[in-house]
Amino acid sequence: MTITPSIMRDFLIKLSSEGKRADGRKFDEFRNIKIEVNVVNKAEGSAKVTIGNTQVISGIKIDIGVPYPDSPDSGVMTTSAELIPLASPDFESGPPDKESIELARVVDRGIRESQIIDVDQLCILPGEKVWMIFIDIHILDYDGNLFDAASLASLAALMIAKVPIERLKPTLDKLKDKYPDIEQYLNQHPKDFPLPLSEPPISCTSAKFNSVVVMDPSLDEEQIAEARLTVATDNNGDIRAMQKGLNGSFSVDEIKKVIKSSIDNGRKIREQLYKSVGK
Repeated sequence: MTITPSIMRDFLIKLSSEGKRADGRKFDEFRNIKIEVNVVNKAEGSAKVTIGNTQVISGIKIDIGVPYPDSPDSGVMTTSAELIPLASPDFESGPPDKESIELARVVDRGIRESQIIDVDQLCILPGEKVWMIFIDIHILDYDGNLFDAASLASLAALMIAKVPIERLKPTLDKLKDKYPDIEQYLNQHPKDFPLPLSEPPISCTSAKFNSVVVMDPSLDEEQIAEARLTVATDNNGDIRAMQKGLNGSFSVDEIKKVIKSSIDNGRKIREQLYKSVGK
């Protein structure tokens, strides 16, 4: 793990005690955000998000699969993340490590707990066949706050994704012999259609160091952080998911401020998200 030089640590702490940050932002201010969609032609939906110098790509693949036994009428969603060595000297090739697993879980929880995807509308044949959504997150450049960048990229990709009826028509036709009722489904869905989505939750992450809490931490700020809190809120300002990280703690007042800042920033980011996907 990269060790922050003591001179940088002292510099950031001195600035924070003066109410300042190294890049000139306010404590509750995000860096510039850029959202690009349709960046991967082979995916059902894809998006690239840049927050400051952090860059993340998320791609959506949709396939036919078997539902879980406890939810036979519902589609399935899985999320995975890959921290490629190109993005940071701290990332290593190989199987998923705890950082990539945590990143995938935080993004997955924000989407799943908000119920943005109406999985009940992704059933092809109850108990037999459903649509499976795979969210694949790839980190291109790491300069802090992967959680929000990955979440935003995944949301943008989902919002432009379409269920690939036409691409998988041969597979569906082959299933007719064993499942004749699929013919009725195909008659109802002859062409690709958008995923059934509701209002997206927006994830906002804060980090605490030297008794101050900053939103959208840069890499240097993350490396001296004592505690981290990610809050996902919907368009009504309701909390949809929360994730606490690192060993430090937040006071009740600090948590209240984080939630308020998450709601305020979430509204602005949601507007930008809608514009990027043409809605």
